[in-house]
Amino acid sequence: MLMKAATISNVTFVRPAKFYFSGFSNIPHVTYFLIFLCFVYIMTVVGNVLLLSVIFLVKTLHTPKYMIVFNLALTDLCGSTALTPKVFETFLFDRTDIVYEACLSYMFFVYFFTDVQSWTLVIMAYDRFIAICFPLRYHSIVTNPAIAAMLLLVWVVIMSITACTVGLLDRHSFCGSLVIQSFYCDHGLIYRLACNDTSLNKIMAYVVFVVIICLPPILIVLTYVCIAIALSRIASGKERLKALKTCTSHLILVSVFFLPFLATNIASLTSYLHPNARIINSTLTHTIPPLLNPIIYSLKTEEVLNSIKKLFKNRLSNITSNVHI
Repeated sequence: MLMKAATISNVTFVRPAKFYFSGFSNIPHVTYFLIFLCFVYIMTVVGNVLLLSVIFLVKTLHTPKYMIVFNLALTDLCGSTALTPKVFETFLFDRTDIVYEACLSYMFFVYFFTDVQSWTLVIMAYDRFIAICFPLRYHSIVTNPAIAAMLLLVWVVIMSITACTVGLLDRHSFCGSLVIQSFYCDHGLIYRLACNDTSLNKIMAYVVFVVIICLPPILIVLTYVCIAIALSRIASGKERLKALKTCTSHLILVSVFFLPFLATNIASLTSYLHPNARIINSTLTHTIPPLLNPIIYSLKTEEVLNSIKKLFKNRLSNITSNVHI
């Protein structure tokens, strides 16, 4: 395995030319699992591109709620595209090596888009909280500029945290094993391969765990506690049920996204988790939510379905009129 050295301020850093993946190598019938991932990726691209197109083209959907949905669909699409094609290249074509710089870039984009998804779900919870707890003030509080500012803040803060997390790896020497026991460039597995002090990386790993995995679900739970209190004050059970139905899709998205992440991290911290089990769970955690998000939250809603029908009718009428001409 080739190494390259960089000398900065009289300190020599031994950096590998490449890292090597070992994930999926000992999993039985892994080809079927990869075919399944291929199907999931194709459907993810189709679903999210359709949703993005509909929201972009239909002006009635240019509302704060669908601005958040657009952001979620965009990060789902970008996150899946950052991760899945590289997985296929690695294990279907036996390209288990990845250049050092490419590995850090790969890690940045996978982490960045996953983390933005996490906080987008928090902004969705905020939207539901205002809609149910302050219905008369909803349109004055939840405006397009306000949601755009919140989303921009999330992108900037998450980009800074992710860049700092990935950038800290560049100060390490890698003089031992270069094999990453995963299917992508996992921060925790890579910094443990380093030869020098990794205390800063451990601190950043805990910061990311708290900010991305722990804090968002806590905030979401708090918003739903407030929503539950507000709903308990509604006299009519029918009104209570109607308000609650507007939250079910979001709650499903939150469960699908956060529960696997929390389960994997808690299991790895409290007990031994077999590498294959961790790899499969991590793969599904990164790929299934982007597939389900557009289906659960948007494509089954009457507003979006009517917009899709309207677009197709307009397109069909244009084609018909052109044929007659």
